Amino acid sequence: MTETALILREPAATASPVAFPRQAETDEQVIRLWLHGRPETTRRAYQADANRFRAFVAKPLRVVTVGDVQNFSDSHAHLADASRARSLSAIKSLLSYGHRIGYLHFNVGAPVRLPRLKDTLAERILAEEAVLNMISLEPGPRNKALLRLLYSAGLRVSELCALRWRDVSERDDAAQVTVYGKGGKTRHVLLTPGTWGAVRAIRDDAGPDDALFRSSRGDGALDARQVRRIVAAAARRAGVEGNVSPHWMRHAHASHALDRGAAIHLVQATLGHSSVATTGKYLHARPSESSSKYLAV
Repeated sequence: MTETALILREPAATASPVAFPRQAETDEQVIRLWLHGRPETTRRAYQADANRFRAFVAKPLRVVTVGDVQNFSDSHAHLADASRARSLSAIKSLLSYGHRIGYLHFNVGAPVRLPRLKDTLAERILAEEAVLNMISLEPGPRNKALLRLLYSAGLRVSELCALRWRDVSERDDAAQVTVYGKGGKTRHVLLTPGTWGAVRAIRDDAGPDDALFRSSRGDGALDARQVRRIVAAAARRAGVEGNVSPHWMRHAHASHALDRGAAIHLVQATLGHSSVATTGKYLHARPSESSSKYLAV
């Protein structure tokens, strides 16, 4: 007769609930955590948005309601849609973050819709001739090299200002530039011989850690405001209308490269777009075909 072994087990210990530490105790701490690691320009803008929102609701974030967020949005009705959407987007991000770390019981910003924006991209794409005129009419070697690099590499102004000489590597008869861009992503962009020649000519005695584009006083890198003034002056000199900014050069790069047959994925990689859908907006902004061309008018 087979004996059946009885295995006696100790009763399982009752698991004690895990006490998760509080991530923040005050609204100020939540905002500091939310802003941490963001680019300096973003931190300043978001801090200003958070200050305006807190002054408007005049209550702690934990008791803010959906209605408070909607009323804040309505209070910006006098602003341009893009400015209103940007500010409301920042507040929705803050409230979402507070909920995600357990500081807020509910994400009261989630139900609030952002205003729909008109797509004005087509208005901010310069003609190829206009860009080339801006570059050719620029009298200063540094500024001419700056305009060429902005356009040919499709850089954001923050990326341009952050470049150091160690970020440039010679390759055959030209070079490539290593760009640390939006979202902490690094990309490598090839330069044409002409652009590299213009950039190389302004180096002088700069070391590897020196800024690619130094201020006229030589006391550091050009900042974004100075670059905007350089681009705006170049546009006026070339007779280009509109409030032309450095980002218009980036738009021009995307549009002109696609017009000249560059593959959309190549343009996406060069500009550092997270999605090919973002790059595809340039195709829609300047279509080569339309049903309107088939009508008898």
